[in-house]
Amino acid sequence: MNIKLLKDEVEQWISDYFGDKQEVNIRNFEAMSYSIKVGGKRIRPILMLLTYSLYKEDFESILPFASALEMIHTYSLIHDDLPSMDNDDLRRGKPTNHKIYGEAIAILAGDGLLNEAMIIMLNECLDGNLNKIKASALIAKASGAEGMIAGQICDILSEGKVISEEELLYMHRNKTGQLIIAAILSGATLGNASEEDLSALKMFGDKLGLAFQIKDDILDVVGDVAILGKNVKSDECNNKTTFITMYGLAKCKAKCNDLTQECFQILKGLKANTNYLEEITEFLLKREY
Repeated sequence: MNIKLLKDEVEQWISDYFGDKQEVNIRNFEAMSYSIKVGGKRIRPILMLLTYSLYKEDFESILPFASALEMIHTYSLIHDDLPSMDNDDLRRGKPTNHKIYGEAIAILAGDGLLNEAMIIMLNECLDGNLNKIKASALIAKASGAEGMIAGQICDILSEGKVISEEELLYMHRNKTGQLIIAAILSGATLGNASEEDLSALKMFGDKLGLAFQIKDDILDVVGDVAILGKNVKSDECNNKTTFITMYGLAKCKAKCNDLTQECFQILKGLKANTNYLEEITEFLLKREY
């Protein structure tokens, strides 16, 4: 098993799922399919599959959950890009959804992906497996008004203002961190991890999510559009407080590295082979996109 294999498995599951849907009703699924199949790192589903694989070998059995999580993430990106939010015209190297289909269809495409994800998870829970139900609840809560959406609201309300470090951390621990933590905890839950491991993995996810966001803020300043697949300096254009404006570039790089080292220490404390989780943690530190 390796990270590329897991990414390919997720891509194939998503492709098959939306291929079947479009055969029945292309009009309703075309815009959804456009954004979900246009590419991406697939970090969240890969984290889920890798964490599950600490405990069980049959990662294929949870591909529906992993793919549902990616649908939720993609819905959030479609909505983030809308003119009423970040007003971006480039995502994953392609025109954003509303640039292709118009704002109304883009909103509905995001809504459709969120609901399709919930349908997939609910169908997986019909066998009554308690761990599947717990994992679904984790993902749903992380996506909701006390999770990702809370962070998005804070982000919108903070535009054009100088906010405190506490507010900045709250924003990104919810907007970015919640789905990353949910990916890790849901994978562990599906794998029937112990409470002790779940506690450690929650700390790992919190630090990884924060490092991920700080790296995103760094790339928004120094990244290459051709590599990133999205516009740079968008936060500056939207007059947002970021980790760069809060700490400066040098301190952000140091914080990102420190958080990554703390992630490694947590993983090494688990009684399992965490090599692949360590590999993806290092990738997220060094990535250029």
